[in-house]
Amino acid sequence: MTKTIFITGASRGFGKIWAEAFLKNGHQVAATARNIDALSDLVKRYGNAVLPIALDVTDREAAFAAVKKAANHFGSIDVLINNAGYGLFGTIEETTESEARDQIETNVFGLLWVTQAVLPVMRKQKKGHIIQVSSVLGLVTLPILGLYNASKFAVEGLSETLAAEVKDFGINVTLVEPNGFATEWSGASAIHSQPMKEYEPVRESFKAGLTDDIFGVPEATVDAIVKLVDAPNPPLRLFLGKVALPWAKQIYQDRLATWEQWNEVAAAAHGK
Repeated sequence: MTKTIFITGASRGFGKIWAEAFLKNGHQVAATARNIDALSDLVKRYGNAVLPIALDVTDREAAFAAVKKAANHFGSIDVLINNAGYGLFGTIEETTESEARDQIETNVFGLLWVTQAVLPVMRKQKKGHIIQVSSVLGLVTLPILGLYNASKFAVEGLSETLAAEVKDFGINVTLVEPNGFATEWSGASAIHSQPMKEYEPVRESFKAGLTDDIFGVPEATVDAIVKLVDAPNPPLRLFLGKVALPWAKQIYQDRLATWEQWNEVAAAAHGK
């Protein structure tokens, strides 16, 4: 069945790869990017099946206008994929106010604005699927990525709450949790804070852990995303890559052990 898919951040990386995969599978795609010139090749190959829309997701009014344009053009929006976002590399102390605010504006508020814009469309349809591209770093953390971690933790809480709020409207919500992939996320798309020499050992330890085997192949995610979009009962969370789930399981086992160790203290704090 042909679906209409609205995807943000479609100019490169996962967004571009997935947009083309959907088009190859016969779906219609509203593809947004800050610079729609990057989408001209998709328009050339797939014609009217793709609608390029210029969008900065941090602009709430523009997000609502973009969703309205897509819904009017295609007649519906079956799937929203909130993919737009970037990584901010820097320790907590190194991060400037503007860097921190920009990270949250894009990764959290940008996702929120587009989600809010599409909800009236999906409620009217009595169906829809909202896919939030989070990260395994929304469940566990790494040094040097504190504000990125924080943004994805926020996406997790927001989206899990949303899933409970909209299920009776026939709207599903899925959090996609990739581990590291060899996209431009840590390269041209990334922002780096001005480093402080005091944190050089932390940075070196972080870099030493970035071995080639932990990074997945972006194109290999296509089958998983296509299956997710086609699924009649999609999951709340879907890990991408072989590293994410084992890592999360180990961290949560450690957390549970600590929580249990301190449970007597916690229970006493209840007071009755």
